[in-house]
Amino acid sequence: MSAARKSLSVARKSAWVRRTVIAVVVLAVVAAGVHFYRQRGAAAANTGYRTVNVERGDIRVAISSTGTLSAISTVTVGSQISGQVTDVLADYNDEVKKDQVIARIDPKTYEAQIAQGNAQIANAQAALAQAQATLKNAELDHQRKADLLKQQLVARSDVDLARAALDQARAQVNAAQAQIRQQTASTETTRVNLERTVIRSPVDGVVLTRSIEPGQTVAASLQAPELFTIAEDLGKMKIELAVDEADIGQVKAGQKVSFTVDAFPDRQFRGTVEQVRLSATTTSNVVTYPVVVTVDNSDGTLLPGLTVNAEIEVSRRDGVLKVANAALRYKPADNGAAQAPAGGVVRGGGSGVIDDLNRTAAALKLNTEQQAAFDTAVAAVRERQAARQAQSPQQGGGSGLFGGGRGGPPGMVVMGAGSADLQAQMRQRMAERFKEDFALFRASLDTAQQAQWDAALSALLNAKRAALYRLVDGKPQMVMARIGASDGSSTEVSGGGLKEGDVIVTGERAKE
Repeated sequence: MSAARKSLSVARKSAWVRRTVIAVVVLAVVAAGVHFYRQRGAAAANTGYRTVNVERGDIRVAISSTGTLSAISTVTVGSQISGQVTDVLADYNDEVKKDQVIARIDPKTYEAQIAQGNAQIANAQAALAQAQATLKNAELDHQRKADLLKQQLVARSDVDLARAALDQARAQVNAAQAQIRQQTASTETTRVNLERTVIRSPVDGVVLTRSIEPGQTVAASLQAPELFTIAEDLGKMKIELAVDEADIGQVKAGQKVSFTVDAFPDRQFRGTVEQVRLSATTTSNVVTYPVVVTVDNSDGTLLPGLTVNAEIEVSRRDGVLKVANAALRYKPADNGAAQAPAGGVVRGGGSGVIDDLNRTAAALKLNTEQQAAFDTAVAAVRERQAARQAQSPQQGGGSGLFGGGRGGPPGMVVMGAGSADLQAQMRQRMAERFKEDFALFRASLDTAQQAQWDAALSALLNAKRAALYRLVDGKPQMVMARIGASDGSSTEVSGGGLKEGDVIVTGERAKE
């Protein structure tokens, strides 16, 4: 029994020792990290430069704009006839159904006109009967005189007169029939107007405005007077944003929109860009374009007419390297202060390109065969890059993603060679090499994936580049980095051999 207790005591002591050792190791690592960052900060301070670190994070680019909420479909109900309103059966905010009676106009005038029209039709029908009787008599008279003419008992002139009387009788019958049709059509028009004295809702919806009162007279002369405004469906609403011409090129259908309204300041709502309209508006020499955003309002919180403060998310980059914008604005006061790497080149940085390609491939949702083809192409690029780096000390040049061979290494920028022609040639070489390296991979993609790959590759090759000054051994060293999305305070950077934690110069401290 005592041996078991002794064994348990030894096990407890061993576990306690292991936990103590682990805790000491963790504390040592934390202390070393704190010391490292303090020393690096102190070193940066001692150099006389203001610096920031390259960080990894998300960048969200958004365009701000204002607009007004409204129903997707709003119907104005008017009157096609004139008269006195006798009944108003719908009020503000009432829900109405299609064909529901919402108002009535006094029908007495039209009822009297219908009675008058019916009497005129009856009169025309009597005239027709009289004309038909006259026609029958004329036909008999003409027939008798025609028979007597054959026996030479009457003159031919008598037959001609009888024939003229017959034609006249037929014309009177036709005129009487036309009169009946005319009176019938006139009465039908009056009957339609009588039906229009009953105002019905054309859609299912909610009454937004009501412009009439019982006893009021409406006059429909040149245009139909507006009686009601009905919103067809408030469960789905829209916002019309006015976007400045400088930003409209970034706005596309399907982009996400977040917005707030003053009525609910603590709540954020979501929407989607539905349409970018081409009807530009110029106000005080400022050109704006209407952008229609659809909003789900199934809970009925949002109301028509509310003013909206919206942000259109035009770009979002997750998990990318970024640096404060101040680093992009920095230029050394003394041109000789910024050192170049050995060999006189500023490296383009192959790892940054590969990282961008990996993100593009991930967005394509590749299958197993496509992923294998992509990995093979990337491995070949990395192998060639390693070979260039191994050869660079003997050749006196720096290494980039594509080195040697065809007139210099694409992916890097030679210091002092800033002409547009040279940069265009370098981009062309990079495009050709990309086409060769990833030809098999691209062939494995479907049409939609190929279009997405080509667009991403084009954006990568044509990306803007800017000089950053990385602090190395207390001295700023220029690197050329590709510039991506910016949220106004930070900008995405890649290439140039940049990595998370690099110290980038943003300014120079005043000398004491």
